[in-house]
Amino acid sequence: MELIGNLAKKTCKTYASKVAVISEERSLTYQELYERSVKLANALLEKGLVKGDRIAILSSNRLECIEMDVAVALAGLVKVPLNYRLHHKEHKFIIEQSASLLLIGEKELIEPINSKIDTIYFGDEYENLLFNSTNHEVDIDINEDDLFTILYTSGTTGHPKGVMLSHRNYISAVLSLIIFCEINNEDIIGHVAPLTHGSNLLVHCALMLGAKQVVFNKFNPNEFIYDIHEHAISVIFLVPTMVNMMIHDPSFDPKLLASLKSISMAGSPIAEEKLKKALELLGPIFVETYGQTEAPSTVTCMPRHELLKRPLSCGITSPFVEMKIVDENGNERKQGEVGEVICRGSLVMKGYWNNEKATNETIKNNWLYTGDLGWVDKEGYLFLVDRKKDVIISGGANIYPREVEEVLNTHPAVKETCVFGIPNELWGESVFAHVVLQEGKLTNEEELIGLCKNELASYKKPAGIVFVQELPKNSYGKILKKELRDQYSKAIILNQLKGGN
Repeated sequence: MELIGNLAKKTCKTYASKVAVISEERSLTYQELYERSVKLANALLEKGLVKGDRIAILSSNRLECIEMDVAVALAGLVKVPLNYRLHHKEHKFIIEQSASLLLIGEKELIEPINSKIDTIYFGDEYENLLFNSTNHEVDIDINEDDLFTILYTSGTTGHPKGVMLSHRNYISAVLSLIIFCEINNEDIIGHVAPLTHGSNLLVHCALMLGAKQVVFNKFNPNEFIYDIHEHAISVIFLVPTMVNMMIHDPSFDPKLLASLKSISMAGSPIAEEKLKKALELLGPIFVETYGQTEAPSTVTCMPRHELLKRPLSCGITSPFVEMKIVDENGNERKQGEVGEVICRGSLVMKGYWNNEKATNETIKNNWLYTGDLGWVDKEGYLFLVDRKKDVIISGGANIYPREVEEVLNTHPAVKETCVFGIPNELWGESVFAHVVLQEGKLTNEEELIGLCKNELASYKKPAGIVFVQELPKNSYGKILKKELRDQYSKAIILNQLKGGN
């Protein structure tokens, strides 16, 4: 297997005159991209950085993010991407925990951090750095198992952990996406999801093959439909929330998305009814993937022509990983039996940065324990049930929130849902739901509970439903179930303090 920098170098030499990246009014050919990346790599090394040093990057989506990836890979450095949607206190924690020596990015995003770290701002300072640097080839001894990036988990349960991914790990994920999204050098790859996270793998798909990339800095469902049409985007990464927002936009016209060949979709499971609606409107262009930061995006992949046959599955095991389902003692479950999803292979992280305890809790005998519950059918397709920690136990019976959410989502008035467990003195836990309605449509608690009672065992129906304007989500589009539980708990305590029941 190759190195990220070497693969990018070969592509840039082969497709030197081809447009590599477009971002707003700027564009670079592959030759220009490589020349700027080499200058940046040399500039970083001239500043005294050495192989293995960490560089934090804080930026919205822009062209510099892509050339920085190439530069870091060539110089043997380790990038630490910071999601610009996080709070500046979270940024500061990640910078300090990763022991980053340099922070590069946008001034308006960096200044609130108030950190003493050495900083380079995009704009004149960044351009002068490149202008004054040398363009000689970078010669650093790098191997496949050296770190390329430390990606921090979304931190929905306490402080985020730094996931150490090597060149080998990253290339394994990239090759899997190329296979399942059927990407080639004639594709035009769009980026609207953060380049610091899910869309970054597609950056390296393009760099490996010589495809053109178009970088968008914001997502507005109405405008983005026209952006896709204008640039003839053929491959893109979207989270289910984005897909849902586009197909429900009043101006939605499937004809404007005719150029799309593959929508790589990950981040959270999409409700079956929403997926069927999207497939009906757009056809078989969705490539659903399952993975974690610890095994980037591609533990399993669902080929786009197979998704309609198994809309609840997230696919088959990708080429660079083994997967199995185990019980609480690590024993493999039989086909069709629910257990924890575990995996191993070149896709799986090296461990958590400076966190041996968490590493040992997550990786056991070289197997990554994902914390996700699922089962496989006779043909090896994975069906996720829920997060292990989200299972509701009522009267000794397991209830998986996702199965209740799937039923609620079949109602035509329901836009999205979140189901979780609440304390119950008699049964241990009860089912509770937050529901967002489609604009202009109505239903009520009684009707939705009745729907669940007709479709599920009675003990699985919600004990209560709250209608809300929106569900809290993290910067990657995942619903913050813990935050909703906390809100419920605080409401109960306040009610008790006021003398309520």
